[in-house]
Amino acid sequence: MAYEAIQAETVSFRGHDGYQSEAYYARPSRAGRFPGVVVIHHMPGWDEWTTEVVRKFAHHGYAAIAPNLFVRFGPGSPDDVTARARPQGGASDAEVMGDVAGAMAFLRAQPNASGKIGVIGFCSGGRHTYLAGCTLPNIDATVDCWGGRVIVNDPADITPKRPVAPIELTDKLACPLLGIFGNDDKNPSPSDVNRTEEVLKRSGKTYEFHRYDGAGHSFFDWSRPAYRPTQAVDAWQKVFAFFNKYLAASAAKSQAA
Repeated sequence: MAYEAIQAETVSFRGHDGYQSEAYYARPSRAGRFPGVVVIHHMPGWDEWTTEVVRKFAHHGYAAIAPNLFVRFGPGSPDDVTARARPQGGASDAEVMGDVAGAMAFLRAQPNASGKIGVIGFCSGGRHTYLAGCTLPNIDATVDCWGGRVIVNDPADITPKRPVAPIELTDKLACPLLGIFGNDDKNPSPSDVNRTEEVLKRSGKTYEFHRYDGAGHSFFDWSRPAYRPTQAVDAWQKVFAFFNKYLAASAAKSQAA
């Protein structure tokens, strides 16, 4: 069987407060309607690995988009832009939620859209994914990959840019959540993951967590020493099974009806 062709490009979209922003967008080339996935990048920025994640989703039959959350910090390489963004606390929660909402609107406006949309994020993007699931409407599934500071252990982590711990909003989570974590991670630590799971259980939310021994932070990212291929392969299978259940399979049923 031949591999499916995809198209990928940088596009413009309207982000937070109507800001003319940019994103990396990839989708299958064939005709059809596809579920959408918003990819929220990690603190290292809108980097090459993030674009590969977007193309990976397109290869698997999704229309995927990764907004550049640091676009307001000016042009340059991901390393240069992140070096400017990090001392300023990165993008604010309001900016990220506005950009994610704008990216979702972009996906839904495309003629190939099935109407189903998921959100996945890594590191700080995992935290943003949890926040999006609790604050943005019309998300069908969320995947938090090792999102730090979903639970806040240090009061100094509550700032004007990050005014709330996402865990405090769990009652508002309106879609299924998948969590992927490494047991060697420090942020979130295994204790943080346990506490998050307790809150989700208590709130009666639909979720599943998968934890991996021998893996720490960023264990999906082949460009970093933390990469763990065996654990990453298994976890990616969990991600696609989850999105297939809540996005692809349900979209197919809707179209058949």
